[in-house]
Amino acid sequence: MKKTRIDLHNHTTRCNHAQGTIDGYIQRAIELGIDIYGFSEHAPMDFDTHYRLSFDEMEAYQKDVLDAKEKYKEEIQILFGYEVDYLPNYMDKRVLDAKVDYLIGSVHFIDKWGFDNPEFIGGWKDKSIDEIWVAYFEAIENMAKTGYFDIVGHFDLIKVFKFMPSKDIRLLAKNALKAIKKANMVLEINTAGLRKPIEELYPSQTLLELAYSLDIPITFSSDAHAVAQVGLNYTKAIQMAKEVGYSQAVTFQGRDKQLITF
Repeated sequence: MKKTRIDLHNHTTRCNHAQGTIDGYIQRAIELGIDIYGFSEHAPMDFDTHYRLSFDEMEAYQKDVLDAKEKYKEEIQILFGYEVDYLPNYMDKRVLDAKVDYLIGSVHFIDKWGFDNPEFIGGWKDKSIDEIWVAYFEAIENMAKTGYFDIVGHFDLIKVFKFMPSKDIRLLAKNALKAIKKANMVLEINTAGLRKPIEELYPSQTLLELAYSLDIPITFSSDAHAVAQVGLNYTKAIQMAKEVGYSQAVTFQGRDKQLITF
């Protein structure tokens, strides 16, 4: 059976904090033998606007990706999506109803605090670490319950700066994972954590084992914000998935799931 390589969570310079051209990202993916490559730009919203696409650019972003899809169709399959911040009262119908292959739902904010942004790392000193972790996974659970999203972005992003809880992480995350399962969502194995202070895949193997026990499907992502990050540490993600027991992953077309063997 043919093995398929997928990488569904990647960015472009339109988010204002990535480097490199769309062609550069795609050509690197082709070099690495990636079969399905997805762009999922930080979706617009009227909050933290500097770190995301603007509403005015949605059409241009879509055109960029669809033009590339046509240009490279003989070499690689290109998918079109958004990474959407779960932030109540800020998510926009123009994004949620967009014609995409998939939407990634991510939590980057707890009560509007950007906990994973080095600029706001001081916020960790003001609160109980355990309470922050509880609030984070409650936000993930609530995100899943909306039914808006297809993929959970970097499930345990909260560990990024190594502020770890005293409680068992599996217990903190369990209700969120149950909500993800109920919402029929997919968990990405995201290699970006290996480039961060935590130096660990998202999610950890411990949490991936819990996801596997709940029969939650997976996909793969490098969360590239630069050409050199495309497919980086992909083999480590595959290795962990196989160690846990997975042999298939999910890709999308027009919001429909398709299983591939990796």
